[in-house]
Amino acid sequence: MESVSREFVRAAPRLDGMVVSAVGYRTRGERPGVHRGLPSPYLTLIFSLDGLVVTGATPEQAGTWGAVRTDIVIGGLHQTPAYVVRPEHEAGIQLAVHPLAARALFGVPAAELAGELVTPGAEVMGRRAAELRELLCEQGGWQERFASLSAYLRQRAADATSAGSVRPEVGEAWAWLARHQGVGTLRGLSRHVALSERRLTTLFRAETGLSPKQAGRLMRFQRARNAVVRPVAAGAAPDLARVAAECGYYDHSHLVRDFRQYTGASPSAWLAEECRNIQAGSHGGGEE
Repeated sequence: MESVSREFVRAAPRLDGMVVSAVGYRTRGERPGVHRGLPSPYLTLIFSLDGLVVTGATPEQAGTWGAVRTDIVIGGLHQTPAYVVRPEHEAGIQLAVHPLAARALFGVPAAELAGELVTPGAEVMGRRAAELRELLCEQGGWQERFASLSAYLRQRAADATSAGSVRPEVGEAWAWLARHQGVGTLRGLSRHVALSERRLTTLFRAETGLSPKQAGRLMRFQRARNAVVRPVAAGAAPDLARVAAECGYYDHSHLVRDFRQYTGASPSAWLAEECRNIQAGSHGGGEE
């Protein structure tokens, strides 16, 4: 039987904050199954270098005709897990993209990507994206691939003219939520950007597909998830009560409820499922 090998390579995107993290991955000898792609406050962009990425809203859908099959994945902001078929071998590059960079990099606001769990990337980014994927498959090293992908995205951002711009109030609202790590009131946020709560929510949702409260919850959950993962990566057990207190949850049970919504499992069950990936280094940074 083929031994299991996992390779994860991180790169500094250097794209003016538009891309939060970039990871190249290659695995061999995995037991086929289904992986949970968790919600986060970032968009997902994947260029597969080894076959199609197969995704569903449920584990059952991921294994049927109803699954989305594409070699370039764009994932919008969502609040439930996406279930991704894990084949015996896979490879690709996964980016966590700032949602307010969607207009520049994808040509549409992030809200237009929120209706579907996954959108085939070539439908959004066009033929040039498919040509880039072919180039990435042909290239021999991760640094060369990262350089080609960065150059492509920089050119897309430079050429972006028809997608419009993000309203400054929405940009400042997102920055405020990020500074407060998802903990804060809508009243405080609306006062900060000098808009009514209703007007701010309307503009924010039109740009991102989420309300400010929903975006804040995702930011808080991502912070908590990373805090839970860190000790596991070091071979220790996480202190969930401490994580809950540090991340702004009312109590331990409040943290568990968010985990169940965003992962479909309790923290302990999710950690048991993901332990090998965490130890291999596939979690951390902006996006898993």
